[in-house]
Amino acid sequence: MFRWMYSQYTQKIQLRLTVYFLLLLLPLVIVSLYVNFRSQTVLLKQAEERTRGALTSSMDYIDLSLQNVEEFSTLVATDTNMLRLLNQVGPSLTAQSYVNFADIVKQLSSLTSINHLISHVALYHSPSRMLLSTTQGGKRIERPLHLLELNTIAETKGTGIVYMMPDTPFPENETFGSITGTGSISLVRTMDLNNPDRAPNLLMISLNKEKLLDLIRSLLPSPGAQIYLYSDEGKLVTGTGDRGQTLLKEAEAGLDSEEFTVRVDSRYYKWSLVLVQPKAELYRETTMTRLYTYVIIGVSVILALLISWAVYSGIASPVQKLMKGMKWVGSGNFNIRLENDRTDELGFLTRSFNKMVEEQQYLIENYYEQQLRLAHTELKFLQSQINPHFLYNTLDSIYWTAKNYDAEEISEMVLNLSSFFRLSLGKGRETFSLEETVTHLHYYIRVQQLRFLDSFTVRYELQEESKKIPLLKLMLQPLVENAILHGLDSRQGGELLISSRIAEDRLRIAVQDNGKGMPPARLAYIRSELARLAALEAGPLSYLEHGAKDLYGLRNVSSRIKIWYGPEAELTVDSSEGAGTTVTISLPLNRCKDEFKPASPAVAATQQHEVKGT
Repeated sequence: MFRWMYSQYTQKIQLRLTVYFLLLLLPLVIVSLYVNFRSQTVLLKQAEERTRGALTSSMDYIDLSLQNVEEFSTLVATDTNMLRLLNQVGPSLTAQSYVNFADIVKQLSSLTSINHLISHVALYHSPSRMLLSTTQGGKRIERPLHLLELNTIAETKGTGIVYMMPDTPFPENETFGSITGTGSISLVRTMDLNNPDRAPNLLMISLNKEKLLDLIRSLLPSPGAQIYLYSDEGKLVTGTGDRGQTLLKEAEAGLDSEEFTVRVDSRYYKWSLVLVQPKAELYRETTMTRLYTYVIIGVSVILALLISWAVYSGIASPVQKLMKGMKWVGSGNFNIRLENDRTDELGFLTRSFNKMVEEQQYLIENYYEQQLRLAHTELKFLQSQINPHFLYNTLDSIYWTAKNYDAEEISEMVLNLSSFFRLSLGKGRETFSLEETVTHLHYYIRVQQLRFLDSFTVRYELQEESKKIPLLKLMLQPLVENAILHGLDSRQGGELLISSRIAEDRLRIAVQDNGKGMPPARLAYIRSELARLAALEAGPLSYLEHGAKDLYGLRNVSSRIKIWYGPEAELTVDSSEGAGTTVTISLPLNRCKDEFKPASPAVAATQQHEVKGT
């Protein structure tokens, strides 16, 4: 993907222009986004400082209120009149005991009006097991486990003060609130602080949850915000929502990043105030600003694309047309002319290009005939390399035949040889039909059969439609010679198969033997040499192999079909060691015509593009 993107970037001017304009916008986008996020950070910091200050003030006021409640409890716990009334009551309840308890409840009720944070006051008398309350009157604690728990609280706390939650567990599936009749946090301490040896009576002062909530509710900055008050043990005292039981742990762990949380602890009682506010409410104004920023960035990107397209249409598009025109000319199409109605520098370049192509076409037409003569001369030169080589081999065959056979066989060999030479001359003809070519080739094969004592046979499989197709003379003889000398190698039982067929608008001629075949390394070398020869495109003389030391027949045939039939002609070699070799010639049908002039690579490419253009 990266290579494809880089390729598109290097090849398309429009893409580069777009990237350049976007890079110009990049600093503006970065600064805009940075300012937006920076403003949110500053707003969050200021909101935290402001909220923390307000919570600290409220926490100080709550500390002061708790101090007042504790001072009130001290006054009650040391009131001599109340202590006297309690001490007059023993384990057994009498009429006087109920009178004393009524006076005590009356005094406690009158004292609750002094402090608005106190909801009610309860007093536990240990000898009589009576619980006196300003809201519920008096009741006797009957269950031994409840009595034991109250006495334990009185004995363990001593003269100190403890705050107990209403949900503090008591024996027998009860709670502190269900025993004392309170639903709020309560201050618990013993009576008669100056005489700790007496019976441990307990004083319980419950705080007014609604009053505490009123003190902290005014701190809420928005409708979605919530605030909670916790004791020093992390127990929820009061709050505005239903998340109080888990919020403190979530705030300590920082689990919710979508909420703005501030916690303040008191300096004296270690109670905590926690305020939670959705960041969406806090960022409401900055969110609108961010939306405007995104809109501006989007509009800027669209403008950059439009401007880049306008610049491309005015400047880069004519350059792109010139580039395409040069590609067409490079591929051989000299009939192309670029439209031009501009009067600026790009118009001058376009007019100069059209003039250059016209002059180039004129030069090619003038020198075309000269190039054909040059190619034909090369063809004659390549053909001349075959005859001496074949003549040497033939004379050698006559010599060995004379040593081993009678004169009749020698005469047959000479007769076939003369027929072969007579058809080779062809009275100046360059092409023969495939059927004539095979007849001509058979004379040569018969000479070789006589030479090798009929050690191999020949078989022809010619498709009927291919017999009349013209073929360049002496094109199959080097392939048959290689098959006999290097493939069959004078072994008994050898077979030579020559076949032809038409497939996919191409004439395919194969020379196949069932000989020893070639090793993979030798086959790879031959294929590489043929591929290197076919890749030469320097001009009509590029197929000459100067200094070649082997593969004369294959090189010769490959060069001749490339010159005569154009670059689409192919020569392929397939072989398996021990299974034989097949050499296939594949020629385009549109080039297989009588008296068809040879095509150099440059001219063939030009004609090919002209056909496509038509």
